[in-house]
Amino acid sequence: MAHQYVASAAVNPESLVSLEVEGLPKIESGPPKEFGGSGEQWSPEDLLVGAVADCFVLSFKAIAAASKYTWSDLSCSVTGTLDRIERATQFTELKIKANLTVPADADVDRAKRLLEKAEQTCFITNSLKAEPTLEVEIQIG
Repeated sequence: MAHQYVASAAVNPESLVSLEVEGLPKIESGPPKEFGGSGEQWSPEDLLVGAVADCFVLSFKAIAAASKYTWSDLSCSVTGTLDRIERATQFTELKIKANLTVPADADVDRAKRLLEKAEQTCFITNSLKAEPTLEVEIQIG
């Protein structure tokens, strides 16, 4: 089951960071405003929180497909809290807010269980110290 993923970063004193993965478009990143950056590009903090959101929705998509569950839209926002614990700055909390739209005849309780399973199986959040919390909203329509 071991998979390896390779990314590289390059920077000089006057440039933004250039992030690269072979075969994909480059991403420029820099520090967030809170750490003296312009806030005009992705920061490592944004990328981490974005990875949690991406992993969550992809996990749900795979779980729903395997479960033959019908749904129409899923949006997700993640709020990551960065704090200082015992002289180490780290993410201490990840709040995942999921908004799922399902057909009128859908089993809403099953949808909630599948969303919870997606949160529990997301390997990005499972790889982090911060404990994720999930808030679910399901819309019929």
